[in-house]
Amino acid sequence: MKTKNGFVLRELAGNHVVVAVGEAAKEFNGVIRLNKTGAFLWSKLQSGSDEESLVAALLEEYDIDPDTAKKDVSAFVQKIQEAGLVE
Repeated sequence: MKTKNGFVLRELAGNHVVVAVGEAAKEFNGVIRLNKTGAFLWSKLQSGSDEESLVAALLEEYDIDPDTAKKDVSAFVQKIQEAGLVE
C-alpha cells in the first residue's frame, strides 16, 4: 500500500495536513488533518508499506501494546482508503 501521487503531507501552524496538488486537486477538494501518529504513519506509507509494517513501526516508535497498535493502524488505513488516498 502506498499514498497516491498528488497527495502531500505538510505541517501548517503546528498541524499536520494532507493536501491534494496537481491533477489530484481537480478531483479532491479538501484537507485531511492528521495527528502526530497519523502523520508518522503517512510518512511510512509514502515509500510503501503494509499494515503489518505499520504496526511494527508504531511499536518501535511509541510505547503502546500490540493490540492498540493493530487497532490504530486498522482504523487509520480504513479512513485513508475510504478517502481514496492510497493505492
